[in-house]
Amino acid sequence: MQIRARLEAIIEEMLDGQIMLDEALAEFEKLYIQKALARNNNHLSRTAAVLGIHRNTLAKRVATYRAQERALAAASRRPRK
Repeated sequence: MQIRARLEAIIEEMLDGQIMLDEALAEFEKLYIQKALARNNNHLSRTAAVLGIHRNTLAKRVATYRAQERALAAASRRPRK
């Protein structure tokens, strides 16, 4: 299956699930960056070059993702009232 057809299928699922565009774009970017980092052994400069963005931009986005993950983890550990 070509990439366009695969993307169209994923988009259909997301629309059916009522995923908002902002959420879809953010999740795609995060996963794309995670996969690129994994391919480059978490080397920021090489990954930034592959992605075509500045190293500082990549570092800021990675820091934001990590902060969001820590906040979610902390929220899930809090007792519910």
